[in-house]
Amino acid sequence: MSDLSTSLPRVPRRFDINPKPLGAALVLIALGAIYLAQTVSGRQAALYIVGALLGMSLYHAAFGFTSAWRVFIADGRGAGLRAQMLMLSLGVLLFFPALAAGTLFGQPVVGLVAPAGTSVLVGAFMFGIGMQLGGGCASGTLYTVGGGSTRMIVTLAAFIIGSVVATAHMPFWTALPSLKPLSMVTTLGAGWAIVLNLIVFAAIAALTVLIERRRHGRLVNEPLRQPHASPWLHGPWPLLAGAVALVLLNFATLALSGRPWGVTSAFALWGAKIFAALGIDVANWPYWAAHANAGSLAAPVTHDVTSVMDIGIVLGAMTAAALAGRYAPVWKVPARSLIAAVVGGLMLGYGARLAYGCNIGAYFSGIVSGSLHGWLWLVAAFAGNVLGTRLRPAFGLEVERIRQTGC
Repeated sequence: MSDLSTSLPRVPRRFDINPKPLGAALVLIALGAIYLAQTVSGRQAALYIVGALLGMSLYHAAFGFTSAWRVFIADGRGAGLRAQMLMLSLGVLLFFPALAAGTLFGQPVVGLVAPAGTSVLVGAFMFGIGMQLGGGCASGTLYTVGGGSTRMIVTLAAFIIGSVVATAHMPFWTALPSLKPLSMVTTLGAGWAIVLNLIVFAAIAALTVLIERRRHGRLVNEPLRQPHASPWLHGPWPLLAGAVALVLLNFATLALSGRPWGVTSAFALWGAKIFAALGIDVANWPYWAAHANAGSLAAPVTHDVTSVMDIGIVLGAMTAAALAGRYAPVWKVPARSLIAAVVGGLMLGYGARLAYGCNIGAYFSGIVSGSLHGWLWLVAAFAGNVLGTRLRPAFGLEVERIRQTGC
């Protein structure tokens, strides 16, 4: 038995749900899909559904990048990191051949490949600190908002502000030294790129095992949680099931949209539209004047793939929380925790723009795209998480550790 294992008495399985938020979420998902199919395209409606499934998967598996890194940094527990390595391993096996071919099911596809340089180092480091102070990453912020976390609404609002402010400063950051965008799939070929990546993933997983056994004498299991009537429908899921679901849904995103899953570009877009509505001329900022971004700023949000999927994630997580009987927003949040949410959210938003993405667009989708900047992001963001974890107690935030008991 591990230190986290708990002996639970046998009790009847219950089917507790929150019917009102469940009904509201399902209606919004259905109406949104119909609206998108009629006004944009069937693909956009499908991507909205994929976003909802991502939200359910993230919530039911409690697949948090932030908490997984924190418990490893503070307590040497590596189950979350090992699940991430499995996710990335399956990802490169699926993505690299498709990206090398350039098409998937007849649809042209490209990876999320970005320059690796100063802006990625600084931005990912800031993002890492923000993860721990804000209480979540990009995907984590969305699915916890959908799950009813009122504190994370504050983090999300600050995330949006930080994102759009960063777009005003992008000319400065992009002028700093950096390497040209480099794809291992293009440089090494899909086969050798897969082999190299799998070796690194295995090495990281083995390192977590070594550290965890040295710290605790054994691998620490997840705590037992009371199951619902149908664990797969109502949760909780094993972490590894969440990892597989995220890979398959990211691959579905690639097939439907022609590029992997991203999250934070939508936050910058939402912020820019809000700033414009307030009379700020963001359209003339170099970032938004660029051809690639000018169209998205002028078009309705419903035409933006990332925005549609982000909204789907929130509603999917709301569905999952209601099915689990855990949708119960708490409106009273300590002042220090709110300050951390604001500071962390601003750092998350600003850092994500500088680093060409977040834990999804740069880390997950960047690495499965074969982009060198994804690996640079991982190193810099992990360093930021180390500092952020040490800062959490100053804001009254918990750092989870297993209590050591004598024998």
